[in-house]
Amino acid sequence: MTGTALGAPAERREGRQKVAGAARYAAEYALPGRAHAWPVPAAIARGRVTGVDTSAALALPGVLAVLTPGDAPRLAEPEDATLAVLQNPDVPHRGWCVALAVAETPEAARAAARGVRVTYATQPHDVGFTEDHPNAYEPDDVAGRPGRVERGDPEAAFAAAEIRVDAVYRVPPLHNHPMEPHASTAHWDGDRLTVYTSSQGGTAVRSVLARLFELPEERITVVAEHVGGGFGSKGTPRPDVVLAAMAARHTGRPVTLAYPRRDLATVVGHRAPTVQRMRLGASADGRLTALLHEVTTYTSTVRAYVEHAAFVSRVMYATPTLRSSHRVVPLDVPGPSWMRAPGEAPGMYALESAVDELADVLRMDPVDLRVRNEPDREPESGKPFSSRHVVECLREGARRFGWADRDPRPGSRREGPFLIGTGVAAATYPVEVAPSTATAQALPDGGFVVRVNAADIGTGARTVLAQVAADALGVPLERVRTEVGHSDLPPAPLAGGSSGTASWGWAVHDACAELASRLAGHTGPLPTEGIEVRADTTGKADADSPYARHAFGAHFAEVAVDTVTGETRVRRLLGVYAGGRILNARTARSQFVGAMVMGLGMALTEHSTVDRAFGDFTESDLAGYHVPVHADVPCVEAEWIDEDDPHLNPMGSKGVGEIGIVGTAAAVGNAVHHATGIRFRELPLTPDRILMALLSEG
Repeated sequence: MTGTALGAPAERREGRQKVAGAARYAAEYALPGRAHAWPVPAAIARGRVTGVDTSAALALPGVLAVLTPGDAPRLAEPEDATLAVLQNPDVPHRGWCVALAVAETPEAARAAARGVRVTYATQPHDVGFTEDHPNAYEPDDVAGRPGRVERGDPEAAFAAAEIRVDAVYRVPPLHNHPMEPHASTAHWDGDRLTVYTSSQGGTAVRSVLARLFELPEERITVVAEHVGGGFGSKGTPRPDVVLAAMAARHTGRPVTLAYPRRDLATVVGHRAPTVQRMRLGASADGRLTALLHEVTTYTSTVRAYVEHAAFVSRVMYATPTLRSSHRVVPLDVPGPSWMRAPGEAPGMYALESAVDELADVLRMDPVDLRVRNEPDREPESGKPFSSRHVVECLREGARRFGWADRDPRPGSRREGPFLIGTGVAAATYPVEVAPSTATAQALPDGGFVVRVNAADIGTGARTVLAQVAADALGVPLERVRTEVGHSDLPPAPLAGGSSGTASWGWAVHDACAELASRLAGHTGPLPTEGIEVRADTTGKADADSPYARHAFGAHFAEVAVDTVTGETRVRRLLGVYAGGRILNARTARSQFVGAMVMGLGMALTEHSTVDRAFGDFTESDLAGYHVPVHADVPCVEAEWIDEDDPHLNPMGSKGVGEIGIVGTAAAVGNAVHHATGIRFRELPLTPDRILMALLSEG
């Protein structure tokens, strides 16, 4: 087994714990004397709290305290204003925490929260998102990059193009809804704080809490050993961990706060809606002459965040003229934030739908059109790609899917009341790597321990990092143990941006390679404490690269549209990916498939709307916000091509957690067009929209 650990379909090391119920999550640490907290969300869209009557709540059995803006512990000013909870009476949006009930049991805390009477002075609010909003502005910086990139004269090139597509695509607000809601258990021991929290990055949580409570970081311990999903919403600390720590300090007891799912929509971030105007100009042979991708989205007045949906147009296709721009509207809405493949998921839906429309106008095969517009360098930067095998993904996917047998005519295939169609879309996601530290220890018994404060959010990080270590050490996988999810371990970046394994694995590889070198020169038995090596990739992982580094993929979908009910069923989904070296075939396939299912939900069922009168999301739980269930999931296949990219990290790996969602919605939408002959440009493709269009066409 020596030297073969990487790539093997090793089982998740924590799998047995999870299925047996032995894995403890943040709300399951039953510390002695533990109390429970329940938030009181603001019932207005904007204004100020003028009074909080806690008398009825405090009179209930088992109630310990009710924290209000007037008596809650004071915090230092946070960099992220969404964490300034209970610090002043201002209400920036509906759902903002205006009080916190603490009681002996969750039931008592919930009853107390309902017994709190809050009075407000309301102020006019604006939650109306429109692309022509008078307060819309063009940000200079979007996610650390220019908000607008322009090359040549795209307006003139589009006007002069032989073939033109001009269409607007709409994606509604979307919500993360991890299986484990945002939860934290906090405990003070004098001036030492310990929190058990559901987070994608314990190192970041520790740093933020140290700032808020004005403590040295060494007095704070953050444990996030098991995390039940996050999809971006747990990438940075959310109010649950701050409120739990405040309540624990106020009461002198350990406190657990698990946010009710009903409140997640307004508290933990969401994918902001986008309106995307796509203009493609092309010559008669299908070569792009102009690409204009103009995105309008919203942000909150609390913290600026822009969904960078136009970034994908700077990567995907060769074109002599380009505009990729963003406009953002500040509104009195809950703050948007990261959701799986932020920017890329909605952006590729618009771009790949427009490319499909262009293929339809040209009467050209959609796969061939994409291949014809392959760039030899990244359009935005002019850098060569470290590796780019999207054409291979498209061709391999077409072969596996049976694309050659497809009748290109829309509406040409029918099975009783069902219209059958197939669609394709490409996908891309950037390769992100951040500096990390890790230690590797050789023990006298022949075992090894790798330690890094990584977050395993369900991706199998423990297992994959052990494989990285075993490969670098040249030892069997079973001899390596991993420790993650604790702030006393070597600091590490968060699990987000598909960067976790690449970042942590680089540090683990370096530590293990150095340890192997030391062991090769060591004679005699190891000392009792073993031999330990520490690695820090600062200066390497964050060094500028002369290459444009991205993962790529291709998605294929087959749908059946019911002409009686308007329901769309996806019969087959196939994804083929170029994700560098696949470190674990089992966990990688799980990530690809999970993301594809999430993309299926984005295409067919998931959406949210903001009630303009109340400023609230009307679909705020899993009864109203419909995620795919087992009955919705068809035959889903994920495959990949072998890709050797030496310009990434020592493992040659790219992130695989997000690219699976990126092209799925577009592939499904393009398949629905092929089935019906009707082009839908707004997600999700719900039965009412489909049926009304079919009836109007009929």
